[in-house]
Amino acid sequence: MIPHDTITSAANPRVRETARLRDADTRRESGLTLIDGQRELARASAAGVVIEEVFIDADFALALLHDDAAVNTPHLATPDLATPDLATPTLATLASRGTRVTGLSQKAFERIAFGSRNEGVVAVARYRAGSLAAFKVAHDRPVLILEGVEKPGNLGAILRTADAAGLAGVIVCDGRTDPANPAVIRASLGTVFSVPLAVASVQETLDWCRTHTRRVVAATPTGNTLWHEARLAGTTAILLGSEAHGISPAWQQAADAGTIDLESVRLSMAGAADSLNVSATAAVLAYEAERQRGSHR
Repeated sequence: MIPHDTITSAANPRVRETARLRDADTRRESGLTLIDGQRELARASAAGVVIEEVFIDADFALALLHDDAAVNTPHLATPDLATPDLATPTLATLASRGTRVTGLSQKAFERIAFGSRNEGVVAVARYRAGSLAAFKVAHDRPVLILEGVEKPGNLGAILRTADAAGLAGVIVCDGRTDPANPAVIRASLGTVFSVPLAVASVQETLDWCRTHTRRVVAATPTGNTLWHEARLAGTTAILLGSEAHGISPAWQQAADAGTIDLESVRLSMAGAADSLNVSATAAVLAYEAERQRGSHR
């Protein structure tokens, strides 16, 4: 897989414009984001995400060139110059679809890469999370609702949990973090592209729960029911709020008005802390929902 061209200067306009996609305003204006890492790129490609361009660093490009040579002349192969397993077929597939593959010098690549976690690949992708109108999920499996979650790492970790535990999907309502943030993509290991995902307001999410007859199970430090005693499997929506502010009063107000069926649950806390990190709470509840689902199969 030979790169189409090579850029050596970190001041190159294409490199500068790509680096700007780390900024939220630039992502919103352009509809573009960055994908760091081979597994993340492979999952985006498999999900049909439009990949505009792929940048590879100089050492990685050398490995790809060597791989091409080794395929054609096996006797020249060097065992300790290994081409990454995931990236080569993914890049070949993308190139066959017309995606530009560009090699970068080390300094140019460092300008666009994600900190020190360099896997040699950064892609520019056209991606935004969808709305509830396009949110199609299995009716008999729970969804996760995240209100006001602020940290990209938490959102990414929760998406990985939803994928692993087989949840129907995730709704980000009144989110402080954009799912297209490259840090979310990285923390999710690319599952942001495969888990059904929607972004909405709290009111839109309440309306969706009512229309789709979803019981809402809200995790709070003072919940009425222990997590394992609540019914989490089936047609439920597991609601998690921000660690700083919890869930908004709109949920209880909707329950008092008879608009939704709301139950609050709590996790046992034996130490000094009164709650877990939101991604840890999501994992506990998601796997309890999966355990309950398994017991009824």
